[in-house]
Amino acid sequence: MTGNQTAEGPKHKRDLTRRKVVVAGAGAAAAVGVGGTLAAGAFAGESGAKGAKASPSSSAGAGETCYKLTSETTEGPYYIDADKLRQDITEDKEGIPLTLRIKVIDAETCKPVSNAAVDVWHCDALGLYSGYESFSGGGGGGTPPTDAPSGTPTDVPSGTPTGEPPSGGGGGGGHEEPTSDTRYLRGTWKTDRKGFVTFKTIFPGWYQGRCVHIHTKVHVSGEWTDAGYEGGTTCHTGQFFFDEETVLLSAEVEPYSTSTTERTTLDEDTIYDQSGTTGGLLKLKYKKNDIAKGVLATITVGVDPEATHTGTDDSVQPGASASASASASAS
Repeated sequence: MTGNQTAEGPKHKRDLTRRKVVVAGAGAAAAVGVGGTLAAGAFAGESGAKGAKASPSSSAGAGETCYKLTSETTEGPYYIDADKLRQDITEDKEGIPLTLRIKVIDAETCKPVSNAAVDVWHCDALGLYSGYESFSGGGGGGTPPTDAPSGTPTDVPSGTPTGEPPSGGGGGGGHEEPTSDTRYLRGTWKTDRKGFVTFKTIFPGWYQGRCVHIHTKVHVSGEWTDAGYEGGTTCHTGQFFFDEETVLLSAEVEPYSTSTTERTTLDEDTIYDQSGTTGGLLKLKYKKNDIAKGVLATITVGVDPEATHTGTDDSVQPGASASASASASAS
């Protein structure tokens, strides 16, 4: 790992109450679905999505929870605060086209949360994060470094390590400053009046120690201006996950098929809490005999707009539910 961030590279802003997004480029791409058209009725009452809606309470009366809070997770080491205001985050990265369609609702009232700023970021098909190629865990073919040590080390350390584990897992660990100015597969956009936001990207790859996933944050109570999104708080920090059947199909398509990195399954992952959609499991739609044509991923995210969940402190453990993390924050 190195700390040689370029002078031009943006600093990671930790004060989320003073967030500011600089608009990058002219005009965001229109939201599109698989094959150029968003699947109609993907969220029609949520009834068509297997496991897409948590069981509501019997009456959903005052004070009752009508939708489960989506699980909070750690931010991970590779977050860059709102660096690109856009819906199409693909840039020139190769991979299976992915349309990510998110609906944000208030978990207490079930009402859509409009004008929220939603961040998404993930690795490329070979496990590399933009801004962090020098030490994120990509695993394609390639040539090993020429200065790699050889032979058997003679100074094997003894005792119990006391320092922090190395970062690179993408799920836990402290934030790392970017070491390059690349920003592919990252973006921020606002929810519409019905709580929807759509991103165009590629199906993520994988890297050592983590299953296939996408990171996300939801920011509320800020202001959209000509300069971007300012102020507000972060009410949700989480991750979206992909079922094993779909990941196995994606692994047969180039460039995913060239990866030499051992894959962690969904069941083995230490961040996913095994709770289905509540834990961030996406509903996926695609042609099983031709996944290379594209995937539509949809999910409803239940948040507490009054809460603050930045995913940067010890109160949010890997795979912790929103209620559990809230309890930890109170203690």
